[in-house]
Amino acid sequence: MPLDLNAMPKAELHMHLEGALEPELMFKLARRNGIELPFPDVDSLRSAYSFGNLQAFLNLFFQGAEVLRTEDDFYDLTRAYVAKCRDQNVTHVEPFFDPQTHTGRGVPMAAVIRGITRALAEAHEDWGLSYGLILCFLRHLSEDAAQHALDAALPFRDHFVGVGLDSSESGFPPSKFRNVFARARDLGLHAVAHAGEEGPPSYVWEALDELGVVRVDHGVRAMEDRSLVQRLQREQMPLTVCPLSNVRLKVYDSMAQHPVLDMLEQGLKVTVNSDDPAYFGGYLTENFAALREGLGMSDEQAVRLAENSFDAALPGLAVNR
Repeated sequence: MPLDLNAMPKAELHMHLEGALEPELMFKLARRNGIELPFPDVDSLRSAYSFGNLQAFLNLFFQGAEVLRTEDDFYDLTRAYVAKCRDQNVTHVEPFFDPQTHTGRGVPMAAVIRGITRALAEAHEDWGLSYGLILCFLRHLSEDAAQHALDAALPFRDHFVGVGLDSSESGFPPSKFRNVFARARDLGLHAVAHAGEEGPPSYVWEALDELGVVRVDHGVRAMEDRSLVQRLQREQMPLTVCPLSNVRLKVYDSMAQHPVLDMLEQGLKVTVNSDDPAYFGGYLTENFAALREGLGMSDEQAVRLAENSFDAALPGLAVNR
């Protein structure tokens, strides 16, 4: 009898809450807030989820995020995600949120953080979900803008445990944000960063050496640099890999080309994650199932990947396994 991937306990370390905005909820929030979407219905919106690269996805991602206006909107978004976690036996999460996507439209930082954390706290109280929230800076904006975002979030410092770096990777190296990351670390926040998805292996080096990250998000292109692979092996630096995302965004043409199991067998601390599940065709169970179907992942490999996800949780967090 094959391992039940849905019932297997799992942690998720690389998931953007705005990327869990399913079309049905997007339309509901648009109606609530009097926003007209440029799609007549859910089916036409979903049919637009065909992306040639990261930027094509981000254009639609930011457009969809415009329906998020109030604390209740962020609560409903997060509540829908944690309900999916409960269904898939995801017992620990460290989700990202992008405050600059919202505050730039006049949404108060308080509405964003309070709505998200209310839903996370309820899930913890109701069924034991453990979590740590990560504030991400948009790398296509300036470091000054990131500093201002951190300033605005500090009144809510108790609600998030780390900072990250996301959005368009190509042309925006991690080193651009070394000062704001140094400040965040001085404040006791953990540092993670997207690197080595569309960007080159050098971006992974920069994330490690310039930003002081404790985890690399994506990191698949590290495989192009043997000395980098050896360092990641030696340091057991966690890599939060997102298989369905990588295929949907054409990092790889098919799941059969994905290196995640090779990375695992080479001793890298790889984990499986959903990234932006509403846009990429699946949450955590679907990503594991895609590895079984497309790469022949064994039950033993699935368990190791799941164990890695718990082991790679941010230091100091109480993790429900």
